[in-house]
Amino acid sequence: MPANIYIVDDDESVCRALKTLLMTYDFEVKTFNSAQAFFDSVSNNEPGCLLLDIHMPGIDGWETQRRILDSGSKRHVIFISAEKKDDATARAIKVGAVGFLQKPVNGQSLVDLINLASKN
Repeated sequence: MPANIYIVDDDESVCRALKTLLMTYDFEVKTFNSAQAFFDSVSNNEPGCLLLDIHMPGIDGWETQRRILDSGSKRHVIFISAEKKDDATARAIKVGAVGFLQKPVNGQSLVDLINLASKN
């Protein structure tokens, strides 16, 4: 399992709910309400999996993923969003994410994706 799960979402209630869920699976979870707060707090070489909202003020999820890739980080990313566009999953995979889950997130699907990420 990844050493840490990082949740970046500007909705505090989403952060709390996902953190509570993932802690029941014994993950270490840290939450951030912006991509900038995440970048300021977590070094590039710290292992883990990032759960990343797409639509956020400031740096959005797509730009966050681009910066992670450009930095050379091998951190796995799973996008989460209320977005219902059919192309969001394909775009997420195309930009190097492990997957895309639509909010509200199914807990088992999320844990399955995190476990998949940890095997890669």
